[in-house]
Amino acid sequence: MGPERDPAAALRRIAFLLERSQAATYRVKAFRTAAAAVDAMAAGEAAERVAARSLERVTGIGPRTAEVIRESLAGEVPGYLDRLEREAAAETVPEGGEELRALLTGDCHLHSDWSDGGSPIEEMGRTAAELGHTWAVLTDHSPRLTVARGLSPERLRQQLTVVERLNAEWAPFRLLTGIECDILPDGSLDQEPELLEQLDVVVVSVHSKLRMDPDPMTRRLEAAVRHPRANVLGHCTGRLLDGRGRPESRFDAERVFAACAEAGTAVEINCRPERQDPPLRLLRAAAAAGVLFAIDTDAHAPGQLDWQLSGCARAEACGVAADRVVTTWSAERVLEWAG
Repeated sequence: MGPERDPAAALRRIAFLLERSQAATYRVKAFRTAAAAVDAMAAGEAAERVAARSLERVTGIGPRTAEVIRESLAGEVPGYLDRLEREAAAETVPEGGEELRALLTGDCHLHSDWSDGGSPIEEMGRTAAELGHTWAVLTDHSPRLTVARGLSPERLRQQLTVVERLNAEWAPFRLLTGIECDILPDGSLDQEPELLEQLDVVVVSVHSKLRMDPDPMTRRLEAAVRHPRANVLGHCTGRLLDGRGRPESRFDAERVFAACAEAGTAVEINCRPERQDPPLRLLRAAAAAGVLFAIDTDAHAPGQLDWQLSGCARAEACGVAADRVVTTWSAERVLEWAG
């Protein structure tokens, strides 16, 4: 059923497109909340409320979302959705990347509302499957990143139970268990070793003391990527390109990428528009070092799971071979590599 007949689908598609363009969270939430309100209605109730002009009496439905519901039930593509679709189609997209994007099967880095993401695990996994992935890795933050509601060991164990239940419903799509684990200043990882052993994929990233001097930062990264449970080095320079920005962390890239190649730890090609990390010169250096790569969205909302094309374009421009990209592999091959 298309958006001209399914109001909940139309509302979710609007939320997806808003997330993809990094719209304000409150705007996105309005449409996802309204979609949930429609889902909770009895069969035919939405149409009855349209006829009685009582849609906006339902908690979670406001004037704009009510208009979307009315237009959808009338058999029309809602005007707001149509405008967003046209804007998305007109976006300037990076040159290249389509061939590699077609080969992608998964994403090693995404967040849910268990840490600093905006949507439930169910919504993130469902969207990843709808985009054509056969697997994805849930990587909410580790404990010390309190600003991002990092998961304590107890909360992470609870999450593993939730993922196990969802996978029973989602087969053949599979949500792999994981974490974005903080690399602490001494290069150790911010989670119980026994718990890291239970996870399918571990992304390791620096989120603190990003302006550490180059020598200790190099040793910090080398230690982390050589950890037996480290699988992916996330956004390696930590740079931010938007707003006031944030400069790149300084380290000896040759040494760090050599350690990645030796340990079999993939270097992430982070697709967030404000990160685009690593920069092209470092991406070329990593390719020359013979490392593996993971083209990841670092998505914090379902619509952001559609960001991989830019990373694919950057990978192609830097001569990254498709078979060196773990996000083109099957879930079974990823588990064998990461295990």
